[in-house]
Amino acid sequence: MELNNIECVTSSDGMDEDEIHPHHEFSSTKHRNGAANINNILGPNAIAPITSVHELLECPVCTNSMYPPIHQCHNGHTLCSTCKTRVHNRCPTCRQELGDIRCLALEKVAESLELPCKYYSLGCPEIFPYYSKLKHETVCNFRPYTCPYAGSECSTVGDINFLVAHLRDDHKVDMHTGCTFNHRYVKSNPREVENATWMLTVFHCFGQYFCLHFEAFQLGMAPVYMAFLRFMGDENEARNYSYSLEVGANGRKLIWEGTPRSVRDSHRKVRDSHDGLIIQRNMALFFSGGDRKELKLRVTGRIWKEQNQDAAVCIPNLCS
Repeated sequence: MELNNIECVTSSDGMDEDEIHPHHEFSSTKHRNGAANINNILGPNAIAPITSVHELLECPVCTNSMYPPIHQCHNGHTLCSTCKTRVHNRCPTCRQELGDIRCLALEKVAESLELPCKYYSLGCPEIFPYYSKLKHETVCNFRPYTCPYAGSECSTVGDINFLVAHLRDDHKVDMHTGCTFNHRYVKSNPREVENATWMLTVFHCFGQYFCLHFEAFQLGMAPVYMAFLRFMGDENEARNYSYSLEVGANGRKLIWEGTPRSVRDSHRKVRDSHDGLIIQRNMALFFSGGDRKELKLRVTGRIWKEQNQDAAVCIPNLCS
């Protein structure tokens, strides 16, 4: 997607305007085989350690934990239901036909297990019954975050500090300190929005990081411009902050106030929910002035922290 025809000029907290140029598992990988017979799993008179049973519950194909239905071949090798279709009904271990045999013994053993969350090394202290563990892990507050950069299908994951460094070093995203901002977006041909044009700037204030997005895209048949803020943290933390965005010229202005969305919500999800400042193209060109052949939008805004339902006072350069 072309980004070479847009520039963003920013000033933050009273600083002079600077030109900003756009830029564009925790599970083991070791394969293990499960056995069908419960005596083969635990032995006739022994109780295997939980870690050993947990290893038996690891699918030898995808290495993920297996959940019912757990399938097995005639020789007792197990695999998960998802991988059964992928291996064309052939056991990946002995190449025998799988058939439709359930490993009920292993499923029963799984019911008795209590295991730590797979994100325990990242700080999660919770322990769950085996069949409840997977549901928890999809919403665990300690699970890593996905890179919030919208300009590529970036699969990088990590904690917030890691992703901030990743955005700065790998995506060349501009970093600013302070809770107020003043962006000027310039685009030479505002009628070309077939391919979305985006900008991302990261702000550090109140000891937290925020992502300011600005982009052009088609909304139905009409091209629009949209700006919105995302909080680099969980949703419950994001509710502690509010932000405002303002754009205008020639005696007119649009103002948006809201709560930043967590980066747990994908960029596309936030954009498609229209949760931000949306500027129709005709209005954007009106704000740009001149002959309306070039987009020149100045978007200003601020971030503040909510305290007892009242907005906290934001003093530039003192809220970082």
